[in-house]
Formats: sequence, structure tokens, C-alpha cells
Amino acid sequence: MHSMHDEQPHPLPILPATSSWLLFDTLGTRAIERQALLMKPDGELMRRAGRGVARCALAVAPHAAKVWIAAGPGGNGGDGLHAAADLNVQGRKVTVSLFAEDTNLPADALQGLQRAHDAGVNVIRGLPTDDQFDLTVDALLGLGASRPPQGSILQAIQALNRLACPCLSVDLPTGLAADTGEADSCAVVQASATLSLLTLKPGLFTASGRVYAGQVWFDALGITSDAADRPCARLSSAADWHAIAPVRRHDQHKGSFGDVIVVGGAPGMVGAARLAAHAALAAGSGRTLVSLLDPDTPRGDTLRPELLWVDGAWLPGRAALEHSTMVCGCGGGPTVRAALPAVISRTNRLVLDADALNAIAEDPALVPLLRARASGGRATVVTPHPLEAARLLRVTTPAVQADRVGAARELAHKLNAVVVLKGSGTIVAAEGRLPSVNSTGSAALGSAGTGDVLAGWIGGMWAQAGATRSLEPSADVAFDCATAATWLHGAAADHEHRSAVRALDLVETMRDLISGAQPI
Repeated sequence: MHSMHDEQPHPLPILPATSSWLLFDTLGTRAIERQALLMKPDGELMRRAGRGVARCALAVAPHAAKVWIAAGPGGNGGDGLHAAADLNVQGRKVTVSLFAEDTNLPADALQGLQRAHDAGVNVIRGLPTDDQFDLTVDALLGLGASRPPQGSILQAIQALNRLACPCLSVDLPTGLAADTGEADSCAVVQASATLSLLTLKPGLFTASGRVYAGQVWFDALGITSDAADRPCARLSSAADWHAIAPVRRHDQHKGSFGDVIVVGGAPGMVGAARLAAHAALAAGSGRTLVSLLDPDTPRGDTLRPELLWVDGAWLPGRAALEHSTMVCGCGGGPTVRAALPAVISRTNRLVLDADALNAIAEDPALVPLLRARASGGRATVVTPHPLEAARLLRVTTPAVQADRVGAARELAHKLNAVVVLKGSGTIVAAEGRLPSVNSTGSAALGSAGTGDVLAGWIGGMWAQAGATRSLEPSADVAFDCATAATWLHGAAADHEHRSAVRALDLVETMRDLISGAQPI
């Protein structure tokens, strides 16, 4: 961490992410804050925060004439008081509700209160009687929240949420957990925008964070943090895709880009395997083979005749497993269980999804087989949704959602695999790697088959990268492919602008993005 000596830059919008921003939890942020306070004159950091809040407020609502700021008892409230002074000086009519006694305010917040008084800000105790505002600012608790909001703070949250005008939250929407994104919908501010100060917090981007934070802005307050400051995760970006995107040399051929074998499609669920195969093919695998678990479904695909079909790809004597990338479990049903021991033991690069994960959760004897893969240099990617992750961890789904980054890391350790924990702010985690929180995607992906597309696309990317990056540790290549594919998958959904994305359309949109037909 170091201090920047130039003038404080304006707050930056974070999404869509143009770089892989580092994310810091409460402990990491507090450590950075302590160092920053030593590097700045007394009160300077909070004055910078207030200036940043005022600037962001004018970016969010440039024509706002009347502003209400709800200020709490700690540093977050102090940020709001400094912002009130700056906004009032710029001609805005500002009312501050201060939910603290003057004697209980920190010294730098007291400076903010004095500045607000000097600037002519109307500082009141309790809620305003006027409800005609053009902008509200939530400066109640921020990172200082230690328990669920209650009393006057809860009343202020409810008042903020009742107003129709935009609301800017300072650092975090009050009631949103900084580290996890957990929130009680009855006691959290619904912000139009959030200005994260000093560091970006993971809770803004996963679980309920994207719902309550609105547009996320960032002001580092002139302090630059880096990997030495021990981030807890990072935000994925287009850079992750460009770092792994294959470059095809003129002298390469289909054998240069690897084979993907899709094992799945139990009776009644063949569509899932077909979707995964379409995705692997579109991602660029040299050959894509489909091995259905339903013996009675006719082979072939009129939409994609280039797909190849093989029966019992996991059976003894099928040497292709040792040299291919396998995507197993899409539409697998209970039938996939019989194939898993051979698939896990022999496949070179393995992506496990859906019913394959449910089978592993039901049969703990498969876990040692899965863990043993890494010792032989063979990596595994698992792509659970929260319920499947809960089954594998033997906890409840709410427990997974309460700490998504922690759950993904725990599962990565348990299975010795790369974990793609799907959901709002998909987490990619692996042993020895900084977890990635996906910056793209929306509830448009909440339709049948989109998860099969993601699993297939990871397989297709990995098949190509397995050849071009053969000298690197397989788990690192798997992690990079999973992160990039997850980012692209979400970016394609963002391009659709529909209430729900149809899975096969999603494949084509992803293909358009990588081919340049649509901008990434």
C-alpha cells in the first residue's frame, strides 16, 4: 500500500469491470485504513471521503437541489457530514439527520459536524418532516456495522427506502454485510448507487450485494492497495478472457485444439448433454464427442452435424479418456453414478456438473478418488449451484449463501478441485489461488440449460488451453479457463437484455462475442 501525492481523482464506476479489481474484507480494509491514517494529517482521510461522496452524489443526481443525508454515529456518519458541507457550499440545500450525540462522535467526524454547521447545513436529530428530496445519502453505518440495524437506525433505513428519489450509500448499503453480501431484506438500504471508499468490499458483488448496492463506484482516497495488502478475492473482468483466449496459428489443425467428451443425457434429460456439447464446440474444441447415458435415444444432431457420437466413452479400453477433456453430469440423472469411478480415475481434464455432483454428495467413497486426481497432475473443475454445494459440504443452502466465498474455498479444499459456485456473483476458487468473484451476469441466466452451457464452454476452452499451456500446472490452467468462461457466460447474458436467456441462444451469443460479431 502506498499514498498517492497527486490530487484526489474522481470516483470511478466499477461495473462493467475493465480490470481485475482487488477486494478486501473488513479485517483487510481496517488494516489498510490504519496505515493510511498514519500517512495523512489528522482528519484528512475523512475529508477526502466526504469530498468523494459529494462528487459521487453529483454524478448520480447532477440536478439534485435538495439532499437528505442520514448520518450515523461513526466514521460513516462523519463521511456524510463532510459531504454535506461540500454539497451545501456548491449550492445544494442539504439536511442532515444525525443519529448520534456530539460527544460520542470520533474526532474527525466532529470536524465534519463543525464544517457542516459553518457551511449552513441544517443538522437535525431524528427524521425530517419534509419528504421532498431529489437525492438521499445513506451514511448510517457502512463498515462499522457490528449487529443488525435496530432502533433509530432501522427507522432511518425504512424512511430512506420509502422515498422515490435516488439513494447513494456510503461505503456499503446499511444492513449489507461487507464480507459476504448477506442482508435482511427488512433491514437494509436499497441503494441506487454505492460509493465504496478506500477498498472494494466483496459483499458488494456477491449474494445480495448486486441487489442492494445498485451501481458501484469506488474512491481509493488517494491510497493504492495491492496484493501485499492481503486481498480476500478479486473481481473478474474482460482481461481474464483476453488472457486465456486462444490464438490460432496458421499451421494448426483440429488435433491442435483437443477433444471434449460430454458424458450425460440420461433418459428424459438428453437436452442437457446436447447443450453442453454445443457450448464446447462453439468454444473451439478440435472435436466434440457426445456419449449419452440413454441407450435408446437416436444419435446425431441436426443442428450441429459436426458433433461426433460414441457409446460408453467411460468403459474399459477407451483410451480417449486419458487424452481428452471430459464434461460429465449434464442431465446425468442417477444413471451417471455407474460411470463416475472410471471417469474420475482415468480422465485427464475433468469438468463435473449437476447430477455428477449429486452422486458424489451421496457417495463419500468418490471423494478420495476425486482428491487423488491432483497428485497425478490431473485437475478437476466442479460447477455446483448453491444447493449442490450445500449437499457436497453437508450444510444447508442458506449456510452456503451466507458466505459464498468461504463456501467455495472450503469446497475447493475438500475436493482438491477448482470450484465454480454459481449464483449472483459466481465464485471461482481453488487451493493456492485468490478467489475470483464474477463481475458479469444477471437473473437472465435463471433458466434451464444455462448451467450446462457453462460446463461445456469451460470444457471447450480447457481442451484448447491444455495443449497451448501444457507446461503450466494443470490446476492453474483450469482455474483460468473457469474464470474466463464464467465471465464470458455472464457477459453474453448481459448482452441479451431479456427477462430470461434461452440456453441455445446463449451459446450463439457467446460465440458472437468471441468472434467479434458483438463487442466484448
